[in-house]
Amino acid sequence: MTITRFAPSPNGPLHLGHAWSAIVGHDRAKADDGAFLLRIEDIDGVRSRPELADAFRRDLEWLRLDFREVAPQSQRIATYRDAADSLRAMGLLYPCRCTRTEIAAAATRMGPDGPVYPGTCLHRPIAPAPGVVWRLDMEQATDLCGPLTWLDERRGEQQARPEVFGDVVLWRKDAPASYHLAATLDDAADGVTCVTRGLDLFHASHVHRLLQALLGLEVPVWHHHSLLVEADGRKLAKRRDAPALSDRRLAGEDGRAVAAELRHGLLDTGISFADTLFQSA
Repeated sequence: MTITRFAPSPNGPLHLGHAWSAIVGHDRAKADDGAFLLRIEDIDGVRSRPELADAFRRDLEWLRLDFREVAPQSQRIATYRDAADSLRAMGLLYPCRCTRTEIAAAATRMGPDGPVYPGTCLHRPIAPAPGVVWRLDMEQATDLCGPLTWLDERRGEQQARPEVFGDVVLWRKDAPASYHLAATLDDAADGVTCVTRGLDLFHASHVHRLLQALLGLEVPVWHHHSLLVEADGRKLAKRRDAPALSDRRLAGEDGRAVAAELRHGLLDTGISFADTLFQSA
């Protein structure tokens, strides 16, 4: 039985891009008589707005998507802390107090998320304190695990290359855990067998496959779907005020019809599908 999930963050309303992602996950599960889960990723500090989570539920119902809600991330923090403690005990995490400006100035190469951290604090004696993040020693981690592969349903078997990210942050100073750590742990805990998400997160799966190996987690398959983009080629985004699903819902539009149009590629003017690999934004 295929289990998929839709995991939005309540820091802005859902838009058509989210609707498409939810539909892909829902339809992929239902085609295999499986389950489609809703998980609210609400650990983004003061940006997380509880009232939006209820709007998300109404939006999915409006689209006529059957889902089962699981525990939000705010109820899983102890799990993230335990995993970070395990990696720290393995000697794989180290504290870092570099700023983004310092990293950008010192970086010698670019990765999927921007300037790659150059390891400035790797061998510095830094005491844990507020304002300090914890990074994964990527060289040690990849040496420990050896070669790894993962399967994308649309692009086939992939050789894991998490080293392109450098020493990623796994424990943040402004939230309990990074997306990499939290999403990997959550998917395993929820029994997700097929991770459906946009192509902008394709590269992140390299890191997640490594974390699964380090933490002894089950390995799902991935399905990275095309993205909805604006006329200038940029993906729809909350921060650029993409039209909200809730506005369309409250205006009386037919959610079932909206979902059907997305499934058939009938998009709003100025919006199209993009099926090429995106750098993470």
